[in-house]
Amino acid sequence: MDVSAINEELANIDAQISDILRALSNGFQKLDKIKDPNRQSRQLEELTEKMRECKRLIKEFDRELKVEESNNTTSVNKTLNERKQAMIKELNSFVALKKQYAGSLGNKRIELFDAQEVGHRPGEEDVFLASSMTNQQLMDTGGRMMNEADQAIERSKKVVEDTVNVGAETAAALKAQTEQMSRIVNELDSIHFSMKKASQLVKEIGRQVATDRCIMALLFLIVVGVIAIIIVKIVNPKNKDIRDIPGLAPPANRRLLWERDHHYYS
Repeated sequence: MDVSAINEELANIDAQISDILRALSNGFQKLDKIKDPNRQSRQLEELTEKMRECKRLIKEFDRELKVEESNNTTSVNKTLNERKQAMIKELNSFVALKKQYAGSLGNKRIELFDAQEVGHRPGEEDVFLASSMTNQQLMDTGGRMMNEADQAIERSKKVVEDTVNVGAETAAALKAQTEQMSRIVNELDSIHFSMKKASQLVKEIGRQVATDRCIMALLFLIVVGVIAIIIVKIVNPKNKDIRDIPGLAPPANRRLLWERDHHYYS
């Protein structure tokens, strides 16, 4: 089935993958003819880069396939999945060749094609080609993966320890702030109590001032009275009764007072 008749984007990706797979085939054929180890190593690096690009395109092919899966018939989806698996198998055959040349060149790095990243599903064929690896390679790969797992665990432990330390510091800071707030509340209570006492004192002072004003007014009246008595004494040096002072006596007694005074002076 022609992929271009199904989806143009899938057809474009399929064409790119096919070109890379042809280039890989030609590259490994040329690698057999190269005798210089340095040139072989450079050629192998170029082929490895092409395999990475092919891996990326297969992932993109799988993502596009999932997007269009609901729009295709069951037979079309089956055909496309078979095409994807064929590309994966072909790429992993080049991976196996690369491992052989890398072993001969003393390069122990093993590039494994992760089928899970390109849509590996239960029941699909294992694309790691572990059966093609030697026992030593399997042990090396397993040891490397265990070391990576140990490093990841150590990093996780460090993150947990940092988190616990941050939590402890935060708890200590919150406790200190709580104690400070408690002290502030106590100080506010003390200030409120002091202000209440001051208000009471002001009221008492106000009452005392009012009482003092009354006393001062009374004293003023007494002084005014005393001054008035002194003035009266000055005006009436012979200590006459107020009724005997002309002008101040009642009208009925004024004549009697005149006659008495006239007789007294005559």
